[in-house]
Amino acid sequence: MHVAIDIREATNPLKTGKGLWTKGFLDELLKRNIPLTTFSDRAFPSRAEEITFSDSRLAWHLHVARALRTRKDITHYISPTSYIVPALSGATCKIFPVVHDLIAFRGEPHDRKASFIERMTLGRAVRRATGVLTVSDTTKKDLIDRFPDLDAQKVHSIFAGPKVASVRLSEPDGKTILCIGTLCPRKNQKRLIQAFAALPEFIRVGKELILAGPRGWHDDEIISLAKETPGVTWKSYVSDEEYESLLHRATVVALPSLYEGFGLLVLDALQRGIPTLISDRGSLTEVAGESCVKVDPENISSIAAGLQKLLTDAVLRETLHVSGPVQAERFSWKRTVDLALQTLET
Repeated sequence: MHVAIDIREATNPLKTGKGLWTKGFLDELLKRNIPLTTFSDRAFPSRAEEITFSDSRLAWHLHVARALRTRKDITHYISPTSYIVPALSGATCKIFPVVHDLIAFRGEPHDRKASFIERMTLGRAVRRATGVLTVSDTTKKDLIDRFPDLDAQKVHSIFAGPKVASVRLSEPDGKTILCIGTLCPRKNQKRLIQAFAALPEFIRVGKELILAGPRGWHDDEIISLAKETPGVTWKSYVSDEEYESLLHRATVVALPSLYEGFGLLVLDALQRGIPTLISDRGSLTEVAGESCVKVDPENISSIAAGLQKLLTDAVLRETLHVSGPVQAERFSWKRTVDLALQTLET
């Protein structure tokens, strides 16, 4: 077996969800004793054979597709962040796109360009692929529901792992409510801010809701509301060091998203024993199990009630502090890569 993989998002210095997933997967894959070739658009020295094409947009994908047609030694190609090469196909090797979510096919506002490209390429990519890897059972179900003619037997959930393998348990500061993610309607930061503002004053006083994440789309209202709501801070994109620092002191992590393909932040919070609030739908419930408080993400009162419960119930916080790391142990990059390689080898 000789595996090739698109690692562009893993080499991005400002990694978001797909980039973090690709980086975690690649780090574990590099530990395995298999021939590996990486395709990227910037240098990323590793023990693998590195092929870099500086071209942007479609030209990059055409170069990779051509390489996969001409390189007879490459037996498998994994595409974690784009469906263009799998859709072009024509390669003699086995193709495995990774599907993180079906956001482009939902009703919530999303990046127009990304939505258009995914709508144009995903169906063709998964039908032509040798196998399809998904990051959760929820995403697997969403994919099969969207494309009912797709052979469900070739779709395999491989999940994800935490950002780092070993961490200290959090030391909550008693005041920080933390939400990390790109600012956009799907992440539901607007309702989270409104729920925080709706807390009784005796609970809200001295508390801080910290939003961390880059600007996304349709986010003007989120930013305006964050600036005008007392106790709310937006930090934009944070470094790995600040990410760890924020998690280490967080009293509560809140991610009441309308939809997630997996939910890496939730896994990182559970791993550290941080009491966590999530929406009662999709993959977040799959990741967190019962080690969280679930709310209706479209109901501000429900989100506020969940926050109030976590902030006032010390027994509940301690229970989640203990159960979170146990739940998080179900997920690891070793497990993810093991499942991926099992799929590749069949």
